[in-house]
Amino acid sequence: MKHLTLILVSLAVMLLAGCTVGPKYARPDVPTAPVDAFKETDGWKPAQPSDQLLRGKWWEIFGDPQLSALENELTVSNQDLKVANARFVEARAMVHFNRAAQFPTISTSPGIESLRESANTPYLPATSTTGDFVLPFDLSYELDVWGRVRRTVSASREEAQATAGDLATVNLSLHAELAYDYFELRSADAQKKLLDDTVKTYQDALQLTVNRFEGGAAPKSDVAQARTQLQTTLVQDTDVAVQRAQFEHAIAVLIGKPPAAFSLPAAPLKLAPPDISAGLPSQLLERRPDIAAAERRVAEANDQIGIARAAYYPTIMLGASAGFEGDSITNWFTWPSRFWAVGPSMAETLFDGGRRRATSTAAGANYDATVAGYRESTLTAFQQVEDNLAALRILNQEAQQQKEATASAQESLQIFTNRYIGGRDPYLQVLTAQTIALQNERNDVDILRRRMDASVLLVKALGGGWTVSELPKTADLR
Repeated sequence: MKHLTLILVSLAVMLLAGCTVGPKYARPDVPTAPVDAFKETDGWKPAQPSDQLLRGKWWEIFGDPQLSALENELTVSNQDLKVANARFVEARAMVHFNRAAQFPTISTSPGIESLRESANTPYLPATSTTGDFVLPFDLSYELDVWGRVRRTVSASREEAQATAGDLATVNLSLHAELAYDYFELRSADAQKKLLDDTVKTYQDALQLTVNRFEGGAAPKSDVAQARTQLQTTLVQDTDVAVQRAQFEHAIAVLIGKPPAAFSLPAAPLKLAPPDISAGLPSQLLERRPDIAAAERRVAEANDQIGIARAAYYPTIMLGASAGFEGDSITNWFTWPSRFWAVGPSMAETLFDGGRRRATSTAAGANYDATVAGYRESTLTAFQQVEDNLAALRILNQEAQQQKEATASAQESLQIFTNRYIGGRDPYLQVLTAQTIALQNERNDVDILRRRMDASVLLVKALGGGWTVSELPKTADLR
C-alpha cells in the first residue's frame, strides 16, 4: 500500500504541474468602418426610435398576415432547417464524446474456462484438469499533462457554438428567402392586374378604331395597329403567369409542401417598405450569426494548433487492474483469490518521418485560413448592409420620380386619344402614348418590388435581430 500511495502522489504532482501547450486564443482584428456610421445612411431616414432592433419574428414589420402565416409554417416544416438543427445536435453530442476522455475508462471481462494440459507435455508430467474463474476490473486513464484532452474538448465546444451560428444563419436565410419570393409573387400579381386592366382598355381602343373605320373616319391600318397592340399586351399578360407559378412553387417547398398541394390566391402588392434601423457598424459583428460562427471556428483552429503540438510530448497513462481469480467456484471470491496491479506508463514517438511537424504546419495554415475567412465574412457583411441601404435610399427617390413620370404619361395618353377622336392626330400617336404609359405603370410596380426586396435583404444583412448572446454558453455544452 505504501508503494501504491507513493505512485498516486507522484502522479497527482505530475497532473497538477501539467500545462496546456499551444497559443492562447485572442479574437483576430477585423476591418471596421472608419466612422461610427454606415456610409450609405447619408440621407437615409432610420426607424424611430433610432435604437430599435429587429427582434424575433422580424417579418411582422411588413404588416402582411399571409406572409406571417407562411413564415411561421416554415419554422416548423422546412427540411433544410431540420437538417441544420440535426447538425447542431450532432456537434453537441461530440462535446460529450470528447469530454469523456477526461474521465477514466473502466472495463471488465469475466471468464470461466476449464483447462487440461496435454499428457505429452515435454519436461513436465501430465496434470489433471483445472478450472480458471476470473473477474477482472481494468482502469485506463490518460493524464492530460500537456492539455491535449482539454484542447480537444474546447475545440468541440467551439465547433458546437459555430454550428449553432450556422443554424441561426440557415434560419435567417430561409425566412428571408421566403419573404423575398413572397414579394416577387405579389409583384407578379400586381403586374397581372395592371396588364388585365390594360387589355380591357386596349380592347375598347380597338373597338373605337373599328367603329371609326366602319364610319369612314379612319383607315384600316388603325385597326391593324390597335389589334397588334392588344395582342402584344395579351402575350405580356400571359407571360407573367410563368414567373408567378415558379415563385409559388418555391414557397411551397420552403414550407415543406409539394407544389401540387399548395396555392396562393392572387393579391397585388400594395405594401410600403417599412422603416428599418441600420444601427451602428460596430454592432454588426455581434448581430450576424455567420460572423459569429466564423469567429468560433477561428478559436477552434487555434485549439487544433495546441493539439498538434501536444503530439511532440509523451503520452502518460495510468493503468490499474484488480479482481478475483480462482480455480473453482468455491474459492473464486475468497480473499486469497484477489489480485491487483497499478502503475503508470509512458509512450513517446521517437521517429515519425516528419508526420508531427507536417500536422503542426497544417494546423497553423488552417488557422490562418479561418482568420482570413472570418475577416472576409465581416467585409461581406458591411458590403451587404451598404448595398441595401443605398438601394432603399436611391429607389425611394426613383419611386417619387417614377410616380411623376407615370402621371405625365397618363396625361399624354389622354391628350393624344382625344386628338385622335377629334381627327387631329393619327393613331400612331395614341399607340406610342399607350406604350409609354404602360411601361411607366409597369416601372411603378417594379420599383415597389425592388424596394420590398431590398428591405428583406437589409433585414437579412443586419442579422434579423439575432445577437451573439444567443449562442450556447460554454458552460451549457457539457
